Amino acid sequence: MKKFSLFIVAFLLISISVFAQKPQKLTSNQIYEKIQKLNFLGTALYIAAHPDDENTRLISYLANNVKARTGYLSLTRGDGGQNLIGPEIRELLGVIRTQELLAARSIDGGEQFFTRANDFGYSKHPDETLEIWNEKEVLSDVVWAIRTFKPDVIINRFNHKTPGTTHGHHTASAMLSVAAFDLVGDENQYAEQLEYTETWQPKRLFFNTSSWFYNDQAAFDNATKGKLTSFDVGVYYPLKGLSNNELASMASSQHLCQGFGRVTTRGAQKEYVEFLKGEQPKDPNDIFSGINTTWNRLEKGGDIGAILYEVENNFDFVNPSKHIPNLMRAFQLVKELEDAHWREIKEKQLKEIIEACTGLYIEASANSSSGIPNAAINVDFEVLNRSDINMVLTSITSTLDKKTIYKGFELAQNKKFTFKESVLLKTDEFTDPYWLKKEASLGMYTVDNQLLIGKPETPRVVKVDFNLIINNMTITITKNVVMRYAEKDKGEIYEPFEISPKITTRITEKVLVFSDNIPEKISVEVRAGANYVSGKVRLKVPENWSVTPKETTFNIAQKKDKQTIVFLVTPPKNKSEGNIEVVATSEGKTYKKELIEINYNHIPKQTVLSESKAKVVRLNIKKAGSYIGYIKGAGDAVPESLRQIGYTVENINPLEINEKNLLKYDAIVLGIRAYNVVKELKFKQKFLLEYVEKGGNMIVQYNTNRGVDVGAPFTLELSRDRVTDEFAEVEILDESNSLLNFPNKITAEDFKGWVQERGLYFPSSWSIEYTPILSMHDKGETPKNGSLLIAKYGKGNYIYTGLSFFRELPAGVSGAYKLFANMLSVGKEVSR
Repeated sequence: MKKFSLFIVAFLLISISVFAQKPQKLTSNQIYEKIQKLNFLGTALYIAAHPDDENTRLISYLANNVKARTGYLSLTRGDGGQNLIGPEIRELLGVIRTQELLAARSIDGGEQFFTRANDFGYSKHPDETLEIWNEKEVLSDVVWAIRTFKPDVIINRFNHKTPGTTHGHHTASAMLSVAAFDLVGDENQYAEQLEYTETWQPKRLFFNTSSWFYNDQAAFDNATKGKLTSFDVGVYYPLKGLSNNELASMASSQHLCQGFGRVTTRGAQKEYVEFLKGEQPKDPNDIFSGINTTWNRLEKGGDIGAILYEVENNFDFVNPSKHIPNLMRAFQLVKELEDAHWREIKEKQLKEIIEACTGLYIEASANSSSGIPNAAINVDFEVLNRSDINMVLTSITSTLDKKTIYKGFELAQNKKFTFKESVLLKTDEFTDPYWLKKEASLGMYTVDNQLLIGKPETPRVVKVDFNLIINNMTITITKNVVMRYAEKDKGEIYEPFEISPKITTRITEKVLVFSDNIPEKISVEVRAGANYVSGKVRLKVPENWSVTPKETTFNIAQKKDKQTIVFLVTPPKNKSEGNIEVVATSEGKTYKKELIEINYNHIPKQTVLSESKAKVVRLNIKKAGSYIGYIKGAGDAVPESLRQIGYTVENINPLEINEKNLLKYDAIVLGIRAYNVVKELKFKQKFLLEYVEKGGNMIVQYNTNRGVDVGAPFTLELSRDRVTDEFAEVEILDESNSLLNFPNKITAEDFKGWVQERGLYFPSSWSIEYTPILSMHDKGETPKNGSLLIAKYGKGNYIYTGLSFFRELPAGVSGAYKLFANMLSVGKEVSR
């Protein structure tokens, strides 16, 4: 068992590595667990607002102990959060967090769903949330998720009765779940959905409560006495060599961009759910009590159950292939079920089990990880039967062009068959996150295809059906086309196959700031999606801007190669903002997309197609000093933004900081959450403060307030204070302060056009040495004066700011650039 436990741990760790695309190869223990799950016909849906809101302990318990089909409906993709592992924010962060949720579900055994709601950032009340989201549409998506997933029980993560006490998205998720519970069974509600699905009524609704929602444990016990169902979610799974809590910890650790990496835990632990609506469970300790979760819940399901319960009760761990005759017989009966919902689910489960029991390995691997629409690709096929079961590969069928190629291979035990075929990519669609294909509003993504709504990602369309005869019965197993290859330092890698445009382009800088009217060179990368690509490319510039040349040619021989073309862009003399768009043409077709690749070790590689453009800003900005040292924190694009306005920015390695090597900088900036994530800073803080004391200028951007000491020279207490309304009025508290006057005059106009929020995690109290510069607040709240503080320390200046420069600078907000330049210039008035 020790060896097997180590194997399982290794297997789960592999699932979060660069090998995330490898096909799952089930052990006998895992096959047996799949059969147990096959024989439980009950479904639970967990509902919350964001990635990382889900209770992985409860999801894992339901999926692995109860054996229920368990789903998590996250209303958003977490687009409005921060990113601790890279520079991606907004929509690209949502793509990362989607994949992290899928990675979590691959460990805890759940399934993943979403609505079209856009995470627009922190919200302090559900009324604001539902207004921005479009309550009717998000409620429609919750109803759709319930009608299509058909849960017997629903569990809310948050309390619907306490608006204003937590994140507005949290409360809204619970409110919408409660409302949907009463609507899903009514054919007059969202009737347009019934073209694709049918009404459904869950049996009961719960709230996953805990003492966290109360002041203390005593208040929780008093308020919920006699009202709760509880579970010990610390159960141990001998077949896995892991406890439920270990699985849950590993699942939640997939949320790496949010800093959720954690140690595993073990031992007994209680989870509680409070009954809200529906039929009371007959057994207070079983949320499925009174619900038929056997095969007998289906008409003619009893015959199937008689076969499959026998397989489960007498499972042969040494030779699982001995069960193939019964499994194939059950499969034929499942195909005859009248209940289409359960028929689809159980067919899929049985195919996976049959494939695993025979040791069947089938693969379709392309010679490249991408192709262009309506082109042919070469695919290598591998088919291997590792059992003594009679098996024939009769044919393969490409699901795109419907082309069937007959084979007639008798798959003898352990005899590998390999062959090559050409597959036509008969489609005009690209591989792209479906929710990003059209422009979104602040609160909602636009998705016109009802059948896509709720899906975690765009379904893969490049597939191959392997048509087989197993034990004299027909069965079709479908596989995605992938690209399998090896790298010497990583080993075997599987990449998903993408359909990409023939030509994509990219402006290397997403925001271009012109501090004067001198022309600047703008580089455009042209990328080939096929061999021998040629055409023309031009820049479409705003009015009063000019560009040379007007148009130029490109010629690229090799697929995936790039050609860089340089344009000279001249801004107007006066202040101006707009977008530069790249337009490429080839063989009569126009191409306006950029291909963005997101590649982290813990998730599969992702590609996103966005408009190929950049924001241009003509800004009359002044600055003092030019050489900036930057200590990276959790990841932001501030250094690149500062280079745009003429600063030389050097990244500082915290390990190399000493009493001498900081003096060369005109200012030192610490990136967002630096003190949260850079452990070395607590040992180097004395050198940073010595730099300030000797006349340096140090700017510290926001840190979260949990268990962190920013080592400020004077007393500074961080809090969770934030201003979420990007339009909130900003009051200037100290008009004469140099931060607002040198070298740029800062006025109320400079706080227009900000995005998502004003700032977050402001200090709530500070000593008299600090001067607060600005005051702001959300509607109905008291003023927050801690967004920008400055203190004289020795000969230099220490600045702490919670303003969201990490969002505003990459968005090209003019006023944010001016204010940041002033912070970098503090103390340099005398030298001028």
